[in-house]
Amino acid sequence: MILSEKYKAFLRCNAPVEFLEGTTAAGKTTVGLFKFMLKVADSPKKMHIVAADDTGAAEKNIINKDLGILDDFGVLTQYNGNGSKEYKMPHIILKTSQGSKIIFVVGYGNKKKWQDALGGQYGCLYIDEINTADIDFVREAAMRSDYLIGTLNPDDPSLPIYKEYVNCSRPLPEWEEETPKEIRDELKEEPKPGWVHWFFSFVHNPALPKEELDRIMTNTPKGTKIWKNKIQGLRGKATGLIFPNFDRKQHVVSSAWVKQQIKIGKIKFRKFSAALDTAYSSKSPDTFAMIFQGITEDRRLITLAERVYNNADLTIPLAPSDMAVKFIEFLDRCQKEWGLAKNVFVDSADQATITELRKYKRLKGCIYNINEAYKALEIIDRIKLQLGWIQQGCYLVVEDCVEHLGEIDRYSWMEDKDKPEDRNDHTINANQYSWIPYRQLIGFEEEK
Repeated sequence: MILSEKYKAFLRCNAPVEFLEGTTAAGKTTVGLFKFMLKVADSPKKMHIVAADDTGAAEKNIINKDLGILDDFGVLTQYNGNGSKEYKMPHIILKTSQGSKIIFVVGYGNKKKWQDALGGQYGCLYIDEINTADIDFVREAAMRSDYLIGTLNPDDPSLPIYKEYVNCSRPLPEWEEETPKEIRDELKEEPKPGWVHWFFSFVHNPALPKEELDRIMTNTPKGTKIWKNKIQGLRGKATGLIFPNFDRKQHVVSSAWVKQQIKIGKIKFRKFSAALDTAYSSKSPDTFAMIFQGITEDRRLITLAERVYNNADLTIPLAPSDMAVKFIEFLDRCQKEWGLAKNVFVDSADQATITELRKYKRLKGCIYNINEAYKALEIIDRIKLQLGWIQQGCYLVVEDCVEHLGEIDRYSWMEDKDKPEDRNDHTINANQYSWIPYRQLIGFEEEK
């Protein structure tokens, strides 16, 4: 087994929970299994679990493959696919100096079977492609194990496996820069003690033949979500994405870059605008989304700043009077940093917040005109415009707007209807409210 320095560091690392995320053919399964078996051998417990979608997948991708468990550990292992007199479930026997260890092979794709399989406490748990696993299985199995290792290719960031598990881990400091910034930005849940996130790509797999890598690259269409997930190692929905042509390398910029372009005269703003989308539920992930944008003289729309709140995260929920104050504070900060958005727009369905903002203006005074968002432009037409602007390079987002970038990565079509899902769209709605009145100033018409 040929190992890169990063994989050697992974094998030396002693952590209670480890997630191996990255590109396809990066060697995550091969090296992850090897470490798992070493942990099993070292564990004081006898019972352990290796899990895949079903036992067939486990046999193909884990047990019998080249550099799989049987190949690596040879005569020290015995696989009983049909169970044995002592254990009815499929299992692997690993002979160690501390006696034989039992590794049960569990399929997380069949809830009834894995519910029957789990019971008692286990030493080590290996979950292959943990992003596709039944989240109830992960919860149940993880709480019963001393050590957990999960492998995954980047997937839909809205999956609960990320919020509850993967995003609670962190890269080791010496390897942090090798994790794509898009993924580092997602690792923002409250960190769990000792949980480690590893990102591996092709460059960490020196055993991968160049011909095989060339074949993988050639056979995967560029610009698709499978290219993004499997080749670039970036998270994002695989199908149904509304803005598939948004490319962070082309359309994301830093605020420092924008300010430098302003300084040298390459960017001149013609109009600033801002908007607020609201949702007051404390029982849902609904978000208060504030967006501040600038439209340049060369017809580009740049999302410059955002601020989001969620009542579900707050001990004392925000009321419309609170949002009025916070929105004015947001506008004042943006005015000082970028410029004045004289007209601002608020979700017209939220008359309470509009009333509070107008009362604030009347009683305390402010320089902003409070307008109801113009919704006569249909959502489908808004999306068409944005897709065109993205394609023309006229739709840019400052990298600090992580919520907006995350929604662009998740905003999707409904599976059974030709309309967008009613989620992952709060900053997108605010973004649209902000530019709708000025849409004639953005992008280029096709030559006739």
